[in-house]
Amino acid sequence: MVGRLGGLGSELGQFNRPNGIWVIDDYLLVVERDNRRVQVVYLPTMIGIATFGESELRKPYGLYVRPMGRGEYEVFVTDNYESQSEEIPADKDLNRRVNRYSLETAGSTADGEWQGAFGATSGNGRLYVVESVYGDPAYNRLLVAEELEDDIKGRQLKVYDFKGNFTGETFGQGIFKNQVEGIALYKLSDTEGYWIVTDQDKIENRYHIFDRVSLAHRGSFSGERTLNTDGVWLSQKSLPRFPHSVFYACDNDRAVSAFDLGDILNGLGLRLAE
Repeated sequence: MVGRLGGLGSELGQFNRPNGIWVIDDYLLVVERDNRRVQVVYLPTMIGIATFGESELRKPYGLYVRPMGRGEYEVFVTDNYESQSEEIPADKDLNRRVNRYSLETAGSTADGEWQGAFGATSGNGRLYVVESVYGDPAYNRLLVAEELEDDIKGRQLKVYDFKGNFTGETFGQGIFKNQVEGIALYKLSDTEGYWIVTDQDKIENRYHIFDRVSLAHRGSFSGERTLNTDGVWLSQKSLPRFPHSVFYACDNDRAVSAFDLGDILNGLGLRLAE
C-alpha cells in the first residue's frame, strides 16, 4: 500500500459514500454521493485540497474528466436525483441528469465552477437512471449509460455531445440484459478502438465490446467468477503479466479482478494496439 486517505465525514480528506473516481495528472477526483459533491485530492501529498458541486448536485454518481489545457479540465458528473416520492422524476424534470464543471488547478490548489446541466426531456435521449459516463473528444461524443431496466427505454447507451445536446444516437439495445454500468475505452489509434461496457448482474455478469467508430457490437466476455461489476478501469500500459493492457473490474463490491485484454481481444478475433 502506497498510502491511505479517508474516513467518514464532510471535511477535506473525509468522504461520505464515495462512488465515481477519476485520476488525471496529479489529481484524484472522487464523487461523494451522500456529501453531494466532488472532492479533489492532490496525489503527491495525498491531501484533499478542494470540493465543488455542493450547490447543484443532489445524488451524484459517475464522472468523466476531459483535459482542456495546462491545469484546466472539463468535468462531467451524472446526478441520479429522484422525485419527492423517491421515484424517477417526470420527463420535464430530467434536464439536469449531467452537470458540467470547469476545474482549474495549480499545484496543490484547485477550483471548480459550475457551467450548467443538461438532459433531454423528450424522445430517445431522456436519461431515466444514470451513473456511468465517458467521453470521446475525437468524435465529440459523451456516452451516458442508461441503467433503467426496461427493454424499450433502458438497457442502452445514449450519446450526447460535449455541449450537452443529444445526438440522436443510442446503442446496445437488445444486447444488454441487465444494468448498463462501467464504461472504458480501448484505443487502437487516435480515432480507432473499442468501447467496453459492463452488463451488471449477480449471476450473468458480462462485458460487451463495441466498435469505437460505428458503435457496432463486436463481442462479449465474462470472468470465471467475477460478478455484479459496477466500476471498471482500463490501462494500456504494458505490464509484465499483462503485456497488451489490462482491464480491471469490481467483483461484487469485495474485490477487483484483472483481465488480460490481449487474450480477450485475440480470442474474439479483434485487433490489438501496436
